[in-house]
Amino acid sequence: MLLTFSCVVNNPKAENSEIVSVRIIKIHEGTSSDMVFMETSGDGYYINRGLEQNLNLDTLNAAVLNKTVTLHLPKFIIGASGHIAQLAIDDEVIFTEFD
Repeated sequence: MLLTFSCVVNNPKAENSEIVSVRIIKIHEGTSSDMVFMETSGDGYYINRGLEQNLNLDTLNAAVLNKTVTLHLPKFIIGASGHIAQLAIDDEVIFTEFD
């Protein structure tokens, strides 16, 4: 039960995130209005309920498809999650959950 609660992303912080750079090759809608970003190695990352947060698939495709992006992924005891807390291209933040 403790492991389940330790994997809930609640109020993520930049200092508690793993930062990765990946090239996005596909974006699609996932379950529960999530936005799923696939990278060249086949790994996927998601923005939780992204479609409910006024993000648009067409706009994101134009902005990040086939580009290298920087992701902030919240860290847990067992490693980093696939949850995107922040998405940026160079110095332009496209999406963030940070205050």
